[in-house]
Formats: sequence, C-alpha cells, structure tokens
Amino acid sequence: MVTGIGARPAPALRRYVDSYVGFDLRGFAAGVHCGPPSRTLTAVISLSDPLEVAAGVGDGSPVTRFGSVAGGLMGRSVAIHHDGRQQGVKVALTPLGARALYGMPAAVLAHRLVPLDELLGALGVELADRLRAASTWAARFTVLDEMLLRVVGRGPGGDHVRRMRPEVAEAWRLLVAARGRVQVGAVAAELGWSRRHLAERFRGEMGLSPKTFARVLRFEYAHGLATARDRLPWPDVATLSGYADQAHLVRDWNEFTGRTPTAWRHGEVLLGGG
Repeated sequence: MVTGIGARPAPALRRYVDSYVGFDLRGFAAGVHCGPPSRTLTAVISLSDPLEVAAGVGDGSPVTRFGSVAGGLMGRSVAIHHDGRQQGVKVALTPLGARALYGMPAAVLAHRLVPLDELLGALGVELADRLRAASTWAARFTVLDEMLLRVVGRGPGGDHVRRMRPEVAEAWRLLVAARGRVQVGAVAAELGWSRRHLAERFRGEMGLSPKTFARVLRFEYAHGLATARDRLPWPDVATLSGYADQAHLVRDWNEFTGRTPTAWRHGEVLLGGG
C-alpha cells in the first residue's frame, strides 16, 4: 500500500522550500530504493524507524542510520535500504534555501548526507519531535511551515541569502526552466559572463557544474516519465527528455542510478510508489 500527499509551503517560504511530501509505504518486499538526483536539496524526517541510507547505489558507499537526514545536490542516486515499510516527510529545498535554513551554500552539502539536527541544532530536534507527535498530514505540514519560518527568521539567514550572486541564481533558474535543454554557453552569454567564469561561480555555489546540473535536470524529467502510471517506451522517454538518442539516456541512467534503465525498472522495489 502506498500513501503519498504533497503540499506547498507557506508563501513566505517558497523562495527557499519547493515542496513537502508525506509518505507512508508498506507491504513492499524488503529491498533498496534508488532516491534519484534532482534540482533540489532534500531533507527527510522519519516518522517511524531510522532511515538506512547510503550516498551511492551499488558502489560500496557505507550505509548510515538517520532519524532525519539532509543531503545536497547529488550527481547520483542515494540508496535507501528498507524492510518494506517507510513513513516520513520529505522537504525539497532550493539552493537559496540552503543558505536561508542551513546558513551555508548548497555546495557545502553536495554529494553528502548529514543528520538534519547537525545543521539546524535544537530546532532540528524540535522539528522531528513535533512532526512525530502530529497525527495528520495537515498538522505535520503546519508544523513544517511554523518551524521553517522560525529558522528563516532567526537572524543570520538574511545575510547568507544576500551573499548568493544574483547571476548564479539566474543561471539556476534558466537551467531549471529549460529542464537542462539549453547550452551552458548560451546561459553564460545571457548573464554577460564567460562560460568558464559561470562554471566556477556555479560550482562554488551549488557543488555541481552547470553542465552536470543540466544533465541532472534532463534525467529528473526522464525519471518522472519513467515512473508515471502510463509508462512510455524508453525511446519516447529519451526523445521527450531531450536526449540525442536512447543510448545517451542509457549512459546517463547508468551514471545516475548505477543500473541500466531496464535493470532499474525491474529492480526498483518502490516503482510507482511515488
């Protein structure tokens, strides 16, 4: 059985927080779920047993237990080990949200998983406790709004927000709007920067190069198509996502999930579960 419900954060948070998702997954076979890379930084608070997560799939990355976990932008899927049951809340942050909520650029967390309370301190502990005490998804989303507004307003966040170069924020926006289907050189030209200068500034803020981030965006869209209820043939997924051909899709899928598309579809235990 799968229960999943999404919500938008309070308007004052939407520069920093893209979405909330509550999930309750049960009745699946034990296995490993590939948490795919995306445009956002992810924080997950478990409402049941600790999460068992590794920063890579099938590459020997150590599995660590987290009551709540935060990750940066990733260049590969994370491996989420489970016994057929997971319940929790996922918060998707924009890169600006990393500065506003964590007080650091997204690059500091790139390719990493850390305990959420290591970043938020006592507020992180309180957030997890209150989410677990709430009895409905609506109440949990209200807790998230209240607590994250407190974090944003507690002081130094404003200074950190102002330090992000507006050109980098605009490059991120342009790449996201195009779902990665834009030349990095064209983005740089629109900003009045050289491609090299954009790459250095973007990587310094996000932790990924613009080119890699564009590939993540194309993969993210393809992953969405591949997990839809009405699944498309792989050649159609490749074309709609902006890949030159299916071989190009297969190459990226291998890199981002550690599996071919076909092996991923057969082995993904939570496929179709949100």
